[in-house]
Formats: sequence, structure tokens, C-alpha cells
Amino acid sequence: MEFKNIPAIVTGGASGLGEGAARALAAAGCKVAILDLKKEQGEKVAADIGGIFVYCDVSSAESAEAALATARDAHGLCGIAVNCAGIAPAAKILGRDGVMPLESFSKVIQINLIGTFNILRLAAANMAQREPNAEGERGVIINTASVAAYEGQIGQAAYSASKGGVVALTIQSARELAREGIRVNTIAPGLFMTPMMSGMPQEVQDSLAATLPFPKRLGKPEEFGMMVDQMVRNPILNGETIRLDCALRMAPK
Repeated sequence: MEFKNIPAIVTGGASGLGEGAARALAAAGCKVAILDLKKEQGEKVAADIGGIFVYCDVSSAESAEAALATARDAHGLCGIAVNCAGIAPAAKILGRDGVMPLESFSKVIQINLIGTFNILRLAAANMAQREPNAEGERGVIINTASVAAYEGQIGQAAYSASKGGVVALTIQSARELAREGIRVNTIAPGLFMTPMMSGMPQEVQDSLAATLPFPKRLGKPEEFGMMVDQMVRNPILNGETIRLDCALRMAPK
């Protein structure tokens, strides 16, 4: 798919992997709308890339519908959607303080999995109204999973389940939306230098990097953006989840 003047939305685009995706899409020529809860950060990134910021709670149908409508009014029907919004709290199923509260598990599923589906369904509705290109393509949706979908660590029950759901949704939605000319792919990142990671002590960052086969360093948000770029460009890449993890396989803890 071509990038020039294509309306794109990026959830979680105010920081981290989402920011990397937003910057990559803007650099390629897209009109980018950053959907996030972080207004100040989102507006700063949007101004920097010539895009717009739209407040959005991806776990809310009403908030997401309003955000997509705002983005559509500003830029036109969405042609590219990248789902990066998510949370990653740690909690054991049976911890020292007792059993994991069900609401804790539900919150992660609501934001990471249901939030991803929420944006996917609305973006697809936008894309289905677009004029197809010469190959019949109308849009591209890229979701974000995690290596935890495959090797969830101790304390990652909710996070792993949510990201496993995103992986499972990939091929299913790609098949279902194929008739509309919409491709769906997912990126499963490993260890990246996100704001959460950069706030950790240097020795912790170094110890994590040492677990990576090659290269022995944390990924950069712009490298996540590079994968987003390639997933949009390659017209036969569809229904696929690609690990972006330096060949990492997570240990139990």
C-alpha cells in the first residue's frame, strides 16, 4: 500500500512503540492521528510530526467511536490503523497476598485485547468505504502482541492471555476482512527501550539486554516503526504475526 496522504491512526502513539509507529508513518507521507489518553505528550508528538492528537480510551466503545469520527473528519477515511495502546501490570495467580483479583485480570483483557478489537472493528468499517487501489486493497491494520503471548513469564497471566488473544485474532480477522481488501498483521515485540524500560536502573537494563542472543541490546521504537512500514508496503504480507525480539525466548522469570 502507498503512504502518500493516507489517513492513519495510531493508538498509544504518544510514547514508546506507538510513537515509533506514528513517526514512521508520518515520515512516509501519512496523515497521522495519535489516539491516546496522554494529552500533553500526544499533542507534542502530533505537533512534531504534523499530525493531530485525539483523546481516546480504547476500552470504551463510545470513546473509540468518537475518536475515529474526529480523525475521519480531520483527515478522511482511515487507511492504516496501528494498535499499540496497552498495559502490562504484573500479578501472580496465587501470590503472597492471596489470589489475583478477577477485576485485575479483566482490566488487562479489556484494554489489551478488547481495546485492540474495538479499534480494529471501527478502522475496518472506515477502510471498507475507501476506494480500492489497483490490487483491490483498501486498508492495513497492524496490531501489537508480545513475545509473552508465547512464553509468558511468572506474573504475566493476564498480559500473556491478552496478547495471546491478539495473536489468535490476527489470522481470523485477516481471513474475514479479505473480502473488503483489508490486510491484518501483528507485531510481537520482545524487549524494547520504552519509557517504562528507560526508567529502570541501568544495571537492570544491562542484565535484560544480556539475555538477548543478538543483537545484545534493547530494541528501539524506531525499529518497531520500521516493521510497521514494511507491513504496510508489502502487499502479500497478511494474517501474519512477526516476532521482533533479537531471537529472545523468555525464561519463566
